[in-house]
Amino acid sequence: MTDTDSRAVDARRTVVVVGGGYGGSAVAKALDEGADDGVDVVLVEPKDAFVHAAGALRALVRPDWAGNIFYPYDKLLKHGRVVRERAVSVDTGGVTLASGGRVAADYVVLASGSDYPFPAKMDTDVAAEALDRIRAAHKELAGAERVLIVGAGPVGLELAGEVKHVWPKKRVTVVDPAERLMPAFTREMREDLRRQLDALGVELLLGTALAREPASAPGRAGAFSVATVGAGELSADIWFRCHGVRVSGDYLGEELAPARTPQGHVRVTDRLNVDAHGHVHPHIYALGDLAALDESKMAGYAMRHAEVVAANILAQIRGEEPASVYRPSPVPSILLPLGPGGGVGQVPTPEGPSVLAAEAVSRYKGADLYAGRFAALFNTA
Repeated sequence: MTDTDSRAVDARRTVVVVGGGYGGSAVAKALDEGADDGVDVVLVEPKDAFVHAAGALRALVRPDWAGNIFYPYDKLLKHGRVVRERAVSVDTGGVTLASGGRVAADYVVLASGSDYPFPAKMDTDVAAEALDRIRAAHKELAGAERVLIVGAGPVGLELAGEVKHVWPKKRVTVVDPAERLMPAFTREMREDLRRQLDALGVELLLGTALAREPASAPGRAGAFSVATVGAGELSADIWFRCHGVRVSGDYLGEELAPARTPQGHVRVTDRLNVDAHGHVHPHIYALGDLAALDESKMAGYAMRHAEVVAANILAQIRGEEPASVYRPSPVPSILLPLGPGGGVGQVPTPEGPSVLAAEAVSRYKGADLYAGRFAALFNTA
């Protein structure tokens, strides 16, 4: 039995999960289902509903579908509770809230994720306001003939595919200073991606950076021209910023702050315990975008982290040694839809990376963007 489990194993333990995103919601529900093992779950989350960010780009082009990206938290937990507040400080004994209140904890799971520019992630904590923002941006986009997307990563390319699916005649240009498209993936996948983008009529300008941002705000219509480094001057009617992830971990207290990397992530062990420069905290965990793991920041990975964390905490509460470990795959994987019927994918297999055809990407993800899966997770099906 570890030092953190020296209390009687029949006493109930409180687990506070900071952040109700993909990993946070999944670990909170998994732990809540272990209530009979003596766990009380408190989910601290400022939003009034989970936002399924993987569906946000489709919501932008199809606001009638936007209801599929918001899932209220009120049915997520059967036994635990959701505290709709923002965590301003986390230490080894619990969480301090923006209101000044405090939630004491035996275990803490850091799952606050990251921020990203709209429309890939929402810039409000209120679902009704987010839906209004989506509808307003859709109206602006619908009236624009020329669309500029800054960033040729998965978000920018997926947005280009969604726009072209709904409005095939719009001129869509994607710029990125990188010289190669998705360089971490196999040549076969990258060539298929380029072929599909060409077939959609997406203009891809690699090795190109904007000399300055357009005068208009992202997502607001208004004709503009902007100088670039590498491709002369570009003109468009609307633009979107599809780069600039910011990790959300500034709330860590003095004991935990040394675990942060210069990039803001939190160092973890293979059991996903927080590692503050060699001082491992066996009752503090981090997962999802916040965790300093050598892999892309993807919802699917965060939900796998949640399985490991839930298994380890439940083992500790039962007085057992936590044994579940997480090891990132050496083969990068992705499912990148380009509209409901297109896209590219790569998954690891024992023989190495396997490239998926557009039909498989559509079947696994693109057709409904996992909306059914999250309706089941949040008990709203």
